[in-house]
Amino acid sequence: MSERKGMDHVGVLVFSAAGIYAALAIFMGVIPGTVLSKSPALAGVVPLTEAQARGRAVYVGEGCSYCHTQFVRPLAQDHVWGRASVAGDYTYSTPELLGTERTGPDLSNIGARQPSEVWHSIHLYQPRSLVTGSIMPAYSWLFELKDKADPGDVVVNVPPAYAPPGKVVVASRREQDLVAYLISLKQAPLPSPSPAP
Repeated sequence: MSERKGMDHVGVLVFSAAGIYAALAIFMGVIPGTVLSKSPALAGVVPLTEAQARGRAVYVGEGCSYCHTQFVRPLAQDHVWGRASVAGDYTYSTPELLGTERTGPDLSNIGARQPSEVWHSIHLYQPRSLVTGSIMPAYSWLFELKDKADPGDVVVNVPPAYAPPGKVVVASRREQDLVAYLISLKQAPLPSPSPAP
């Protein structure tokens, strides 16, 4: 009976694969995460308010990051969304919602590009009422249709062609929080380099 070589043992293969996986996880995940977590916030980057944090949870729950990124790449075609993203942009956004696909526009600077709460509410109710040809779904479940608005209700004045006949569109608390989060997405200016002595 011949002696078995090391690679014939299942245990050696399993432990070797596990060791390689652990080393890659540390090298590609833990070390960069540790370095980035020590990045100071840019001047102007502030923690989210309670409403904005609730809105971020709505953003995650509704799957917005499946179609929208929050990361401007340092490429010429991305300049339309704002400046290239840097680590200091994400100091208070853990975990980061960078996204993996840009089916819709990048949202990392949407609060500066589109600061109107009214615009965001109408867009969430019926995107095609503001952006012809938009493929974004309507998030109508974030609104309530009423015969008459109650005191304190936030009424969304949808364009007549998209308004429900005889009803008033009222924003829910979840919708208002989501809009607050979207408005908070603004890139802080980068510090200017120090002049050479």
